Amino acid sequence: MPDLRLRVRKTYKLFIGGAFPRSESGRTYLVDGDNIALASRKDARDAVVAARKAQPGWAGATAYNRGQVLYRIAEMLEARRAEFVACGVPEAEVDAAVDRWVWYAGWSDKIAQVHGGANPVAGPYFNISAPEPTGVVGVVAPASFLGLVSVIAPAVVTGNTVVVLAAAPQAAITLAEVIATSDVPGGVVNILTGAAAETAPWLASHDDVNAIDLTGVTDPELAAEWERSAAGSLKRVLRPPAGGIDFAAEPGLTPMTALLETKTVWHPKGF
Repeated sequence: MPDLRLRVRKTYKLFIGGAFPRSESGRTYLVDGDNIALASRKDARDAVVAARKAQPGWAGATAYNRGQVLYRIAEMLEARRAEFVACGVPEAEVDAAVDRWVWYAGWSDKIAQVHGGANPVAGPYFNISAPEPTGVVGVVAPASFLGLVSVIAPAVVTGNTVVVLAAAPQAAITLAEVIATSDVPGGVVNILTGAAAETAPWLASHDDVNAIDLTGVTDPELAAEWERSAAGSLKRVLRPPAGGIDFAAEPGLTPMTALLETKTVWHPKGF
């Protein structure tokens, strides 16, 4: 064996449909000396196709099953915590991210009971309001790791699939590696790295994206521009919170209910 060897450096690729392809454009950029795939418009379209293909099956899974899958993500994240610390994520933030996955896993089979209900009506009918997922959600993620988890978890636990534009690529793709080994069906979570200013407009205007979460956008003018782009396809838009957001605080139900539709079902009594 030679005394000296050239270390194999990791290239952080995209995460689309459960696989780790390079950008179709072949472009990369450097972050802290690491080679990162630079996503293109075509990569964004491919990610939307993967998310749309996966959405019916994920939405049709039982809430109990989705909770199990999210809990598995927490287990795998706990086991690989050292990799996130090596990416520069503080240990306390990794702990909080693990706890956040567990918190949302616990809500998987409860959110429908809290957000839905049986309605009194003037007739011999059952009238039930049942929450359903919005569909495919585009997400411009915050830079913090806990922020990234805090925008992905509420979307997927309620049966949506996501295309995420990540701001911190090393931690985001390491999270993708955790997700890929956690029983998450391919296409439920898709993560793109690169310049959000390049790919976000295509997500905002894409006809097959049902909602866009702009929580991670720090430029008000860009947020307004992408909101206008989303209006053309009547997309639901989650605006960036005024004054920022404390991701360490308990998130409450709003991140989940903001990405749910309500279906009302009538059924006659006595049959």
